[in-house]
Amino acid sequence: YVTNIRLEEKDESLEKVQMALIVSGAIHLATIANHPRVVIRYVVDDDEKKWPLIKKYWRLNDTEFISSKDSNKVFQDPKVQAVIVASPTPSHEETVKGALKHGKHVFCEKPVAQDIASSERCYQQAKNSGKTLFCAFNRRFDPAYSLLKKRVRQGEVGHVQTIKVCSRDSPLPSIEYLSTSGGIFHDCAVHDIDIMCWVLGEYPCRVSAHVYAHTPEIAALDDHDTVAVVLSFPSGTLGMIDLSRNSTYGYDQRLEAFGARGMLVCDNERPMCGMTSEKGLRGALHEPIYFSFPSRYMLAYEYEMEHFLRVLDGKEEMQVQGHETLAVSKIASACEESARTGKSVELTWGPQDLPPK
Repeated sequence: YVTNIRLEEKDESLEKVQMALIVSGAIHLATIANHPRVVIRYVVDDDEKKWPLIKKYWRLNDTEFISSKDSNKVFQDPKVQAVIVASPTPSHEETVKGALKHGKHVFCEKPVAQDIASSERCYQQAKNSGKTLFCAFNRRFDPAYSLLKKRVRQGEVGHVQTIKVCSRDSPLPSIEYLSTSGGIFHDCAVHDIDIMCWVLGEYPCRVSAHVYAHTPEIAALDDHDTVAVVLSFPSGTLGMIDLSRNSTYGYDQRLEAFGARGMLVCDNERPMCGMTSEKGLRGALHEPIYFSFPSRYMLAYEYEMEHFLRVLDGKEEMQVQGHETLAVSKIASACEESARTGKSVELTWGPQDLPPK
């Protein structure tokens, strides 16, 4: 199920793509620094103390490091073809629109912007500029989730009666990060909402969310660290999301689709596959699951970047369309409203909102 994407792209006729990375997130930096088709022209990061270490570690001798106050240099450089936006969410709209206005393709970490209206403006700018705006919902590119979706759509479990997602973060993000994250629904739950709707091929007509903050520092931000959401879909499927900011035993990522003919499960992956069975009451001991998202979704990050490059080459249609991203934001906002009011929230969709079959 996993192909060697690097060898497949060993085509001398394909031109290298010159990119700028706005904020040196370790995930995307690792992905593009090792990619044979990518030239990193700029890294935009305000932590100047990290520059020499990053430059040396990733052998970026020809890459220019600049601070965010000089980011216009990226937009003005005609050699930059694409910009990766991994900066804090409040800066997304200005950065995305600035890159698009100057003729750059954009690979943007979710969410595209802080709210639906600003996200719509970004997609409108992409349309006006004739450039690609890709929202990085990376879990769609994970081999395990992709296979589960394929099997669900082929009808292996019949009509899906319930679909459950468990998503527990590890480690607890810093308060500095959380203060600009946009809240647990738009920062975390959007991944779970997107993967659930993507697997089912439909959007919910009703959501009900319940929340709590066990961490005082998170409560002080008027945010939450524990969430339970029930989503009702037009087909009769019930969806459940179990979400936590802090799992002490590792990065807990599971998905279950239960139907009339059986059940499909994406369970936690383990870097070491051993299991010990002992005499007595201790039973079976499993090796730990992955510690955090960079290791668990390493292949997904590579695959989504490869997809982005193929879209730029005209070889593939973009798999995360603008209306899908906006729909996920709409659902996340409805969950926020439900958590705030303590009531279920109804959702209506027009023909233009429906996900691709």
